[in-house]
Amino acid sequence: MAEEDDVRIRILQSLRGKICEAKNLGSVSGPNRQRDLCTFCTISLDQEEVFRTKVFDKNLSPFYGEDFYFEIPRPFQYLSFYIYAKNVFQRDMPVGKVSIRKEDLCKYSGKEHWFSLQPVDPNSEVQGKVHLEMRLNELITENGSAPQLLVRIIECQGLPLISGQNCDPYATVSLVGPARSDHKKTKVKKKTSDPHFEETFSFEVTRSSSYSKKSHFQVEEEDIEKLEIKVDLWNNGNLGQDVFLGETRVSVKILRNDRIHKAWYLLQPKGNGNKSKPEDLGSLRLRVNYIEDTVLPSACYKPLCNLLLKSPDVKPISASAAHILGEICRERYEAVLPVVRLLLHHNRLVPFVTAVAALELEHTQEANTIFRGNSLATRCIDDMMKIVGKNYLIVTLKPVLDEIFESNKTCEIDPIKLKEGDNMDVNKENLQSYVQKVFSSITHSSDSCPPLMCDVFRSLRHMASKRFPADPHVQYSAVSSFVFLRFFAVAVLSPHSFQLRPHHPDPEISRTLTLISKTIQTLGSWGSLSKNKLSSFKETYMYDFFKSFQEDRCIEKVKKFLDEISSNVNKESSGMEDAVVFKEGEVQKRAQGRKRIGKKNFKKRWLRVTNRELSYHKHKGKEALCSIDVRNIQAVEKLDESAFNRKNMFQVLHADKPLYVQAGNCVEASEWVEVLSQVSGCNERRLATFHPSTYSGGAWLCCRSLSESAPGCKPCTVPVLANLQLDIDCDRETERIFSLLCSKQTELQKMEDACSSIAVYQGPQREQDEYSKFTIQDPKETFQTLTQLGKVMVELEGQHNSRSDPTAQYGSLDNPIVGKAS
Repeated sequence: MAEEDDVRIRILQSLRGKICEAKNLGSVSGPNRQRDLCTFCTISLDQEEVFRTKVFDKNLSPFYGEDFYFEIPRPFQYLSFYIYAKNVFQRDMPVGKVSIRKEDLCKYSGKEHWFSLQPVDPNSEVQGKVHLEMRLNELITENGSAPQLLVRIIECQGLPLISGQNCDPYATVSLVGPARSDHKKTKVKKKTSDPHFEETFSFEVTRSSSYSKKSHFQVEEEDIEKLEIKVDLWNNGNLGQDVFLGETRVSVKILRNDRIHKAWYLLQPKGNGNKSKPEDLGSLRLRVNYIEDTVLPSACYKPLCNLLLKSPDVKPISASAAHILGEICRERYEAVLPVVRLLLHHNRLVPFVTAVAALELEHTQEANTIFRGNSLATRCIDDMMKIVGKNYLIVTLKPVLDEIFESNKTCEIDPIKLKEGDNMDVNKENLQSYVQKVFSSITHSSDSCPPLMCDVFRSLRHMASKRFPADPHVQYSAVSSFVFLRFFAVAVLSPHSFQLRPHHPDPEISRTLTLISKTIQTLGSWGSLSKNKLSSFKETYMYDFFKSFQEDRCIEKVKKFLDEISSNVNKESSGMEDAVVFKEGEVQKRAQGRKRIGKKNFKKRWLRVTNRELSYHKHKGKEALCSIDVRNIQAVEKLDESAFNRKNMFQVLHADKPLYVQAGNCVEASEWVEVLSQVSGCNERRLATFHPSTYSGGAWLCCRSLSESAPGCKPCTVPVLANLQLDIDCDRETERIFSLLCSKQTELQKMEDACSSIAVYQGPQREQDEYSKFTIQDPKETFQTLTQLGKVMVELEGQHNSRSDPTAQYGSLDNPIVGKAS
């Protein structure tokens, strides 16, 4: 049973951050700097591109402003950021790169750093690992016995794609020493990034390269301690030049103690030791946050999970485990998110938010400052709205935002910022039209507002009225401070952060969005209804613009909207009657039912999955060429690379022929599989087994079964996440909470000391001053929770230690040796 539990341990990697800006980009070709340089930035895992910014025109110091987040689905050695420029022929020319070893990512986590760009050298662009075995044998000769070195190159994994296709790799194996250099070569393996070579080469280590029959060679002339095996991986160029893929070097003296050495080695760049000073190519400002979660089986997290789920019932709420985590991690905004997701999944968020909001209201002295700070309550509600309100934003704002981006009308109304030829009146009309469309879309969207958001708003409205009974407007400002100021206005300002647009807007559109957002905030704010809202504008041009709106009519629309999303009527879910797009993008699709394997069978298609159907189209926006009801999807699985000699392929199994799809990269492939698995995870006719390869030549390539209708030879993957809308993995969220608590052991101890101090002295003594930053209403109850937290953390830490992976020893597949390079 223990072995089964160990199998369920998951290592999950994620990357979040921002490509901020570049500075003083160098010339792409030759000494001439180009003033009209058009650049973009990409992110690569080793040599596989997984993210690309939009092209930034004519600037040597471009501001990209691109946020990124993705799950990392495979092992990697380097995280790299490349800057490319487009030349006059629209070809991508490398400017420079920033490469960070996986082991070094923690040094830069969470903060912005400037990195100097390094040159892009083909000999340094490597990835993958090689499995080697070395042994010393005694070779019997006419003159007695002599040592013989046998080198077996077993296999490689994760070699790069060449021009988007699998490579044709081969390896050279050399014995290198002061007086010799003997070379051997493997056979070329066709169209694979994971070649199995299984070739053994022998070297006589007692003879130098200068040996001849006429000379008398003595063993002492060749020092085995100075010999090393050098393995180079190459892509066979056929008619073109062979491409270097990586190398590693292993000293023969590693066999000093053991006659056999077998290990995995990471491939290294060529010329890694050259430290010549590169030319100044400019610099790149990045924020990178890499997280690696070791997720144990669910049973391990039950004690901590139960303690957190009890939080809404603890009196006072400040003594609960969830509140304590928020207290000790005040400076870490992302710390609240896993708690929100965990409570949300178990339907415990509304009572917790109600309790922490009530605690905040106790300390709020004026009605017009209600929920304006960065408190635990506001952070919880912000995260909740981002999670459950994602589709709400898509339905409400995306159509209008798409129009704004595509029409790109000038909306500048600041006289100082007007460009030559701009017409102020036309600009004002453009801006007014956009604001009216956004405002109307919001105020008519109450039917689409998620029920959970309505529950929270109803609770806030009731508590605000109770706290400030003399203020008739506070019931509205308590809700508008979230739904307008912290939700809609922020989404309009940064649509790329809410997945409403793929990229950061250009400066002109960004300025338009800023003006719309400021106006929407003022139209939707309810904190100053008794005053003139015009007084909230510092700029004269905004004051004049706002006068063009009929404020009384807008107030009535806002009031009606706030009433509808925070009424006492229990709002039932509409059952998602409208189609909601979960993912869409360009892929390579193989023609269904084709028997032959060939390049022409793959076509570019636009793939789209909603809550209703999976469809593919010739281009985005075109009619569907084929639609598959998601209820008819029986399985979604990754496809073996050998099936079509292509990486990043997956298959969608349904009643008809399998749908074979190639994604653009490993991240995209994993996201497609995850979304499709979740949307079809509850289907009644899901398959238990599948074929990881294809049916070709009258047999399945994976199991050689002759019948095309034969049951699969491999068990289907069971989707880990059951809730597509919320996308919550509770074990992973609890593991993140555990990691946060472990990182805050000092603060937990200080809080425990504070509880003891307050309990002993029964009042505000000097000893409490050091702990005044903590909210401790009931020291006895808080101390009890801290003690419980301490116990479950010790137990969970023990589970981690006892379940450490024994296979991850240095030199294993999961922990390869970082080999030497030349």
